[in-house]
Amino acid sequence: MALPFFYIDSYDSTSATFTLNEETSKHIVQVLRMKEIEQLNLTDGKGSLLTAVITSAHKKNCVVQIQAVSNQPQAARKISIAISLVKNSSRFEWFLEKATEIGVAEIIPLICSRTERQHFRYDRMKGIVVSAMLQSQQTWLPVLHEPMKFEECIRQTSSSDGSLKLIAHCEETQKNSFSNVQIEQFEHSIILIGPEGDFTEQEIEMALNNQFTAVTLGETRLRTETAGVVGAALLCIS
Repeated sequence: MALPFFYIDSYDSTSATFTLNEETSKHIVQVLRMKEIEQLNLTDGKGSLLTAVITSAHKKNCVVQIQAVSNQPQAARKISIAISLVKNSSRFEWFLEKATEIGVAEIIPLICSRTERQHFRYDRMKGIVVSAMLQSQQTWLPVLHEPMKFEECIRQTSSSDGSLKLIAHCEETQKNSFSNVQIEQFEHSIILIGPEGDFTEQEIEMALNNQFTAVTLGETRLRTETAGVVGAALLCIS
């Protein structure tokens, strides 16, 4: 049976003991009812995997002793998803969860011309990403950005030489299928996913003028969050 898995912001590698924060301590002691000498795993979301044993099962400041430390390599290919926010925040939260489970390295919430703005609660969204990382037993936490305007995203990625840059849209223009894109040749891939109502013609043109390639995600029209998950899966498994 796999050991319980928890997240820590950072840790002092020179110390053999570590005091967990109150939220994590409460979950370990009160929810899971774990006691002294029981083992658990910890990760800082940066590749470190720590196996520890509980030495003080206190509900506010549980203390553990580090028994083993290993560093898990990051995926050879970095996958970034730049995706429009959606009106229903729970749907965007679902996307964050699934994209993290799939293994996406970077998530950029986009504000496009047709994005219906919503209040972006960063701490809540980050918590969902952390929970999904732990649930899927990963040690690398995706980088979650604050919402970014479409034009700014294009400007930032235009300097990413050697990256595969894709945009998925619904306009009836020529688009490539994923099978025709040599994804495996690139160490970094980014895909743009538009809002409900799709990207505008001007946004699509801006992306194409900045070396993005238009792709199709299939014959059916997908919700924004579904398109994000499909795009993530196609990039990660290719």
